[in-house]
Amino acid sequence: MLVTLSIRDVVLIERLTLAFQSGLCVLTGETGAGKSILLDALGLALGARGDSSLVRHGCEQASVTAEFDLGKRGDHPAFAILREQELEVEDTLVIRRTLTNDGRSRCFVNDQPVGVTLLRRLGETLVEVHGQFDTHGLLDPRTHRDLLDDYAQLSVQGQKVAASWRAWRQVEQARLTAADDANRARAEEDYLRHAVEELDQLSPEEGEEKALAEQRIVLQHREKLIESLTQASTELSGERGAERALASALRTLSRIADKAGGKLDPIISVLDQAASEVGEASRAIQGFAADMDSDGGNLDKIEERLFALRAAARKHGTDVDGLVTLRASMAAKLNLIEDQGDLLSKLAAQAETAKATYLEAAKALSAARAKAAGKLDQAVAAELKPLRLEKARFATKVEQLGEEGWSAAGIDDIAFQVATNPGTPPGPLAKIASGGELARFMLALKVVLAQVGTVPTLVFDEVDTGVGGAVADAIGERLARLGQHDLQVLVVTHSPQVAARGAHHWNVRKKVSAGRTATEVVALSVEERLEEVARMLSGAEITQAARAAAESLLAGRG
Repeated sequence: MLVTLSIRDVVLIERLTLAFQSGLCVLTGETGAGKSILLDALGLALGARGDSSLVRHGCEQASVTAEFDLGKRGDHPAFAILREQELEVEDTLVIRRTLTNDGRSRCFVNDQPVGVTLLRRLGETLVEVHGQFDTHGLLDPRTHRDLLDDYAQLSVQGQKVAASWRAWRQVEQARLTAADDANRARAEEDYLRHAVEELDQLSPEEGEEKALAEQRIVLQHREKLIESLTQASTELSGERGAERALASALRTLSRIADKAGGKLDPIISVLDQAASEVGEASRAIQGFAADMDSDGGNLDKIEERLFALRAAARKHGTDVDGLVTLRASMAAKLNLIEDQGDLLSKLAAQAETAKATYLEAAKALSAARAKAAGKLDQAVAAELKPLRLEKARFATKVEQLGEEGWSAAGIDDIAFQVATNPGTPPGPLAKIASGGELARFMLALKVVLAQVGTVPTLVFDEVDTGVGGAVADAIGERLARLGQHDLQVLVVTHSPQVAARGAHHWNVRKKVSAGRTATEVVALSVEERLEEVARMLSGAEITQAARAAAESLLAGRG
């Protein structure tokens, strides 16, 4: 609810602070007194486009501060926006907007600087204006579905539809992801099968490259190795080789060992061990030489194998040892392709089941909406005749969408439409109804939907334009009724019938001081209110008959 509105240097307003209450608040005054300036100022605070022409002549800056009571329950939509923006959250929300005479604007929420877009978002949750301002709320088709659901108390069914939608989309997304994976895998299936077959034929083994490279080096130097082996073998086993020399030394020392008192035994033992190891070395050289003879024709095969392994590694962007792991990975992908058929079938079945569950819940909600739409249309129709809209027709259009339009909110598009002339098809509210008709349509809708929606402050700008008498009284009665539903209703009016219905009454007037004209707003006492209603009834000269009529109107407003 709007608690206070402070205006500084806006057009004709120099300094003005208004304190508002709940219920129906009426603002009256002669044409040109500045009533529209109040709404311009409020619109500026709510994020409307700032125009430098709003700055009072001779001043550098205009400012508007609006204070709102959000209540203590914390369920007002503004709280969610404040938390989302990490702004201070309190029961009271203070919005301030400044505008300089060169058109620059600054916005503040609870003394924290914000952008005008955020200000506008907050404003849409705080005040709904019907009249000369751009109108949001009921005129925005995006709000109609929620309003109809709230009117029909369909929140439980709506939650069921939303839950089934999320369940369906979750499994459908899993199916789509699995299908994409399978498609990518199938696209490379032929390559994978060919690569695995090649690797199976090659049959690489871990560590094989190193062994082959060592063998290749040995065979590349085969002749030199054989020559050296032969020479070494001769040195060890030839007629003048080490084996014979060691054997001769052993025999010589062994013959006289018993005469050395055991001192030759260690020497004989070392010579014996040396002879044994020389013999072993000689046999190893002979074995290696024999292998070299038998491997003489294997170099080509070894090189062919080594080069084949290295070529395969380059082809697959890995090293030779990595071919083993790569082959296992490719084989696993092929197995996955074969398994994905079963997975896709299972996910497709789950998606169909989830879709059917969603559609069942959504169709039930759609039927409930259609039934509620009929009741809403009848209720609004009952309000139109007293508002001199008896030839108009209000229709709530419930249209089932194609699958591409389905959502967590269901399968319907909901739109409030009107036809102002008999025989013409209904169309969007904002495009069909004229200014005065539109305001009265909004009033009729608001009366019917009084318990629906979260915007606590409604502003009607000259909703009674072009009507009088019983119609004006009907408008006033409905505005007063709205003010009794925990709503704050502000109305700018020229109608005494509407003014008399107000719970609170302010008079907007001009005053001239020191050659400057300014607008002032005065809260009227009971006596002043009687005079103002009488003025509205009679014009410039207030007659006793006008006072009597005004007294009658005020007495009958309860």
